[in-house]
Amino acid sequence: MLIFEDIFFDYLTFRDFNFNEHLAEGIQSMGYQTPTPIQEMAIPLIMEGKDLIACAQTGTGKTASYLLPVLHKIAEANEGHKTTALILAPTRELAQQIDQQAEGLAYFTGLSSIAIYGGTDGIVYEQQRRGIQNKVDILIGTPGRLIAHLQSGVLKLDHIKYLVLDEADRMLDMGFLGDIMRIIRDVPHNRQTLLFSATMPAPIRKLAGSILKNPEQINLATSQPAEGINQQIYKVHNEQKTKLVIKLLKEGSYASTIIFANTKDEVKKLSRELKSAHVKSSAFHSDFEQTEREQILLDFKNRELPVIIGTDALSRGIDVEGIDLVINYDVPADPEDYIHRIGRTARAESTGTAITLVNERDNRKLKNIEQLIGRSVMEMPLPPEIGEAPEFKEHKSFKKRRNNNRNKFRNKKGSHKGGNKPAQAGDAENK
Repeated sequence: MLIFEDIFFDYLTFRDFNFNEHLAEGIQSMGYQTPTPIQEMAIPLIMEGKDLIACAQTGTGKTASYLLPVLHKIAEANEGHKTTALILAPTRELAQQIDQQAEGLAYFTGLSSIAIYGGTDGIVYEQQRRGIQNKVDILIGTPGRLIAHLQSGVLKLDHIKYLVLDEADRMLDMGFLGDIMRIIRDVPHNRQTLLFSATMPAPIRKLAGSILKNPEQINLATSQPAEGINQQIYKVHNEQKTKLVIKLLKEGSYASTIIFANTKDEVKKLSRELKSAHVKSSAFHSDFEQTEREQILLDFKNRELPVIIGTDALSRGIDVEGIDLVINYDVPADPEDYIHRIGRTARAESTGTAITLVNERDNRKLKNIEQLIGRSVMEMPLPPEIGEAPEFKEHKSFKKRRNNNRNKFRNKKGSHKGGNKPAQAGDAENK
């Protein structure tokens, strides 16, 4: 097994991959010019037919890194009307976003795709069933709904040549291991398997060992936030959180903001409080019908809705460019979830701000995050009108580093503004 870690090539363009001419036309029409590091490393290996384990943080462009070579190989094979690629995703939002990106890239190739997911009415289920019967080239689905179509007899996976597991760690966290193995039993053994994951815990390695053949491996700094993220914390009492969030949103110049809370009840409560304060925003959670969820995301993408509030399901399942502020209303219990949350901003090498509100109970969680990223997060002074900040018992080394960071911020001239580099083939999560 070859392992590639943090190897970057500055000279490649998408033309260098010699993609199918119609696929190249789609790439050009979408404005993509230079591949991201994960794309530079993954695309040649997939084109060679290698099985692959790719571990990369969100926002690195991993969706295009498998979509492009798979689309190329299907277009070049020209085998007729068969479903030859299957992509498994943990959530309906991610499945839809992968499908949208596949449609854009494949626009001039004549290749087709469909997203299969649950939580829909009978009409959508029937549309999915017809799409399966029409033998689309690429099938993208959540494990549970794919199992339902397999059990109904309408779905056959006899011709699958390319199997992709996207966000494999998230699927295992959601309890989909049994469904994944059930689906894989129906997929031909002679296939190319690609596993993409933001983290690589032991269960993922065990899964990879059971379903991949002599895989190559790519590992790209999975536990580090993007350099363009301006990370900040505020120490607060619980009752100060909402007042501070309202002040930040009303006085800041943020066009697009995501707020993360740890529970659905907290999301609902904060949504009501923001609306009472005349902050245009919307909650996003599983109690909404699918059509409502889609409309909320569409409004957010179109900048008609400046603030969206959700749980960690949003940290991996939302596909929006230009998010310039992420607020952690609650500190996540898992440090890796912090990486995924703040990774919604500063995507495609732009910049953004991530603010985390820390009460005394969550101070230990903050320490775990700082240990993971290898540095302290800059503490900001609480505005006087919000009240006195709580005093936490803190290890001297952490306190010294944080005070140094705060002094640097106060002495800093100018503002932190971001720009964008040449367009890159983004992730389904960041397009």
